[in-house]
Amino acid sequence: MKLRRSFLAWSLAFAASSAGAQVTLTTSSWVPPTHALTVTQAEWCAHVTEATAGRVRCNALAKPVTAPPGTFDAVRDGLTDVSFSVHGYTPGRYVFTAMSELPFMGDSAEATSVAYQRIHEKYFAALGEHKGMRVLTVFTHGPGMIINTKRAVNAMADMDGLKFRVGGGVVNEIGKIAGINVTLRPAPQSYELLSSGVMDGVFFPAESVESFKLEKLVKHRTTFPGGLYNTSFAFVMNEAAWKKISAADQAAISKLSGEHVARMFGRAWDKADRLGAAFMQANGVQHTVASPAFTEQMRAKTSELERKWMADAKAKGLANPEQVIREYRAEIAKLQ
Repeated sequence: MKLRRSFLAWSLAFAASSAGAQVTLTTSSWVPPTHALTVTQAEWCAHVTEATAGRVRCNALAKPVTAPPGTFDAVRDGLTDVSFSVHGYTPGRYVFTAMSELPFMGDSAEATSVAYQRIHEKYFAALGEHKGMRVLTVFTHGPGMIINTKRAVNAMADMDGLKFRVGGGVVNEIGKIAGINVTLRPAPQSYELLSSGVMDGVFFPAESVESFKLEKLVKHRTTFPGGLYNTSFAFVMNEAAWKKISAADQAAISKLSGEHVARMFGRAWDKADRLGAAFMQANGVQHTVASPAFTEQMRAKTSELERKWMADAKAKGLANPEQVIREYRAEIAKLQ
C-alpha cells in the first residue's frame, strides 16, 4: 500500500513538473505573413518545438503588437515574447550594430548575416546594447539598392530633386553625405508614400518591391557591387520568457540560435532577393548596374562613415574597432 501511495505521489509530482515545463512563446511580426522574416521566424519556432519535444511552442499573434520602431521595447516589456526588428528604426540607440550597414560589405545576406553574428558574439554581445532582451541572433538583409518611380539613376545628379524613403541607420547617413533628400520611415509605409507622391523612391533590397506591392509604382532600380548598404536586424526574446524555459530546453534552443538562425534568415533573404529581382524584371522595372565611376564616387563620399563608426564605437567601449571591421570583412570573404 505504501509503495502504491509513493508511486502515486511520484506520478503526480512528475505530471506537475511536466506541466510546468510547457512554455508557449508569443511571436509578433510587422511584415506580411509571406515575407521571408515572418516565414523564417515560424520555421525557427517549428525547429524549437521539435527540439524540445513540444515542451516549448510558439503562438503567432494575428497582428503586430506595436509599430515597427517599438518592437524591441515590446519584447523587452513582455508585450510579446519573440520578434525581430531594425536597429536603425530607433536612431541613436545602437552604435555597434551600424558596422554591418556600412557600404559595399557584400552581395549575400547569408554571408553578411553569419559573419555579423560571429562578430556580435565575439565583440558586441558583452557590451550590453540589447539590455533587457535575449539576443537570439543578429543578421542583415540583402544588398540595398536605389529604387524609384521617375528615372534611371547612374550618377549623383540623377537623384537631384527626388525624395527617398529610407529605413534608418547608416543608410540615412549615406543619403545625407551624398546630398540625397531622404526621410526615415518604416518599410510598411512605402506603398502609401510612393503612391501618394510624398516620396519618389526607396532604398531597399530586391525582395521588398514584391513584399510591399510596389511593382506598379516603381520604374527603375540601381544596384551596386557589394550593395550600397545592408540593414541590421536583431531576433530577440523577452528575458522573463527565457527564464521560464527549463535548462535542458534552453540548451536545445541555444543550438538553434546564434549562427544557425542567422544563416536561416540570411539564406531566406537571398532566395527572396533572387525572386524579387525576377519579379521586377517581369514587371518592367528597368535595371541599372552602377557604373564604376558612380560606384567610386559613392564610395569616396561615404568612406567617412567607416571612420565615424570606429570613433563612435570606441567612445562607447569597443577597444579595437578597426580590427573588428577587418575581421568582419574577412569573415564575409570566407562565406561568399
